[in-house]
Amino acid sequence: MTNQRYPVGLIITPEHFSASGWKEALTSASREGYSSMWQSLSSAARTAIDDGRNEHGKVLWLLADACSMMLSPLSLNEPFKPVAVFHDRRSVIPDDLFEADIEFFATIVVEIDDIRLKARLADLVWLKKKPRDVSFALIAIDAYRAIPLDTETWIRDGRECWARAISLARMLKAGAGDRVAQMEASIITAFNDAEASDGYLGLWLADLLKSNGLGRDHRTVVAHKLEGLAKAFDDEGDLHRSREYFSAAAEWFRLIPDESKAAEMIKSVAEGWVKEAIARTATSSPSHMVAASFYENAIQTYRTIPRSERAVYQVDERIAELRSHLSDAGEKSLGEMGVIQSPNVDISKLVDNARESVSGKSAIDALKAFANLHQGARIDEMRDSALERMRQFPLQSLSSATLMSHDGRVIAKRPAMGFGGEPSSDDDVAIRADMIRDYGILVSIIVQGDIWPALEVLLLDHRLCAEDFIGLARQSPIVPKDRIELFGRALFAGYDRDFVTALHLLIPQIEHMVRVHLKQAGAKTANLDKDGIENENGFSTLMDLPEADAVFGKDLAFELRTLFCDSFGPNLRNELAHGLLDADACYSPFAIYAWWLGFRLVFNTWWNAARKDSASEGEQDID
Repeated sequence: MTNQRYPVGLIITPEHFSASGWKEALTSASREGYSSMWQSLSSAARTAIDDGRNEHGKVLWLLADACSMMLSPLSLNEPFKPVAVFHDRRSVIPDDLFEADIEFFATIVVEIDDIRLKARLADLVWLKKKPRDVSFALIAIDAYRAIPLDTETWIRDGRECWARAISLARMLKAGAGDRVAQMEASIITAFNDAEASDGYLGLWLADLLKSNGLGRDHRTVVAHKLEGLAKAFDDEGDLHRSREYFSAAAEWFRLIPDESKAAEMIKSVAEGWVKEAIARTATSSPSHMVAASFYENAIQTYRTIPRSERAVYQVDERIAELRSHLSDAGEKSLGEMGVIQSPNVDISKLVDNARESVSGKSAIDALKAFANLHQGARIDEMRDSALERMRQFPLQSLSSATLMSHDGRVIAKRPAMGFGGEPSSDDDVAIRADMIRDYGILVSIIVQGDIWPALEVLLLDHRLCAEDFIGLARQSPIVPKDRIELFGRALFAGYDRDFVTALHLLIPQIEHMVRVHLKQAGAKTANLDKDGIENENGFSTLMDLPEADAVFGKDLAFELRTLFCDSFGPNLRNELAHGLLDADACYSPFAIYAWWLGFRLVFNTWWNAARKDSASEGEQDID
């Protein structure tokens, strides 16, 4: 952070604060939430400096900086993160504030009647002032929990503020008095008052209770309330919300524990997918491809019902019926496949076009544009290009080559090209090696010209959290139902530009996803050793199965092999599994692209499954 916005060493007092116009600035904010407060206060600060009111400008800048930070309530050590991070700079974090700034916040916080600003300043004082003063933590807790528990406020930082209040109170233990119990009671009351007209509010509040270990004495009430809201949405035909609430109800019934009732809720989730599949084929413009993905989702959901409960709900018989529907829908969907093509773009304009493609859009539309910044590799084109270059410059391919790792190990050998009639097996290896080299160049261009610039804009425009990506994974038919949270957290980590965490979570889950879908297609994914012990095959062996191209398509299969399994490529799966992937490698173009590819798969399969009927008319599926 650079801080030349006002004279260095400028002294400010509570009187300057009172006369700075901070209340007027907050009143002019376009909407609730810290982001809008930051924008209004920083605009007022610039005006004050331009008018020569330097002390007032500094006050407003400090308040704006405080409001700009992103609240990360799950982190006890670093609860505030910068809202923007670039390759050479970032926005403000608590460590950028001087001791005098913290002392200034401490003197003015009692005068502030805006609960969000009061909470933020008190929290920063508690975090940075030495020695720590518990009174500021209590002020922060009480201000955070004064934020209303309603739908509009929840999406404007309410979720993070309440979670932070609980976290602070838990940290203080007895020093917080009975504040945790009071907050639990407030959340329970708001939850009981939630209605279907409040949308996801009931679901969000139930999750706040569950994620913080609250509501234990109310488990039965919460579970039945979630079930009631799920049925209300089902009656209204809102199948998306209905499934979300049934899923949450199942989790709460497990906590009681009531496994039978939990299984009933899972059955309702599965049947919600079936209803949507039927609806997709009953329109004037039916989409059997989408219906097939819904039937597959229903089957996967039924499989999560414990075997002890399957007979009660005739799960095995229902799965057999749904397999028949899935097969029928799959046959009818063959004529519906299509690809969205992006126009050719001048390489010099890639960055600007990438930024423009996601800027100024809603979160969903921005993520859709981000997921489709590039169409991905096209194996036939890459093979033709490699062969043509070999013919034009044969000397480069007449000798063999040895590929070495960064630590000097020989990890692959490319044989010489024969240039005979039909390519031999050695020729195929040489061609593949050249294709992978071209692919590496392509990936580097896509990451630097498309993915990274667009991600910077996304982070500035949209404050998404882990729960948003977990919800996306939950609705994506490609994600195995028992890996939803892991997939979601992996995607969020990459969105938060923590690619170390993203890769360590995502790569094993992509391997599992590949195994699950190959197994569903009838592929043999395990082997028996000499002692009769069955072992699951690794990623490389899975991708060598003939079913891999059929299940994933030859283009995606090529990318999966190249990124994760091929020694001519980054070989990310094996490098990670054997501890050879260091921190720097986790931020390489291949690593960032691998995360983006995982996001693309999850988002586009969700999008194709979730589009409204009107959107399907005249529009092709996203590839």
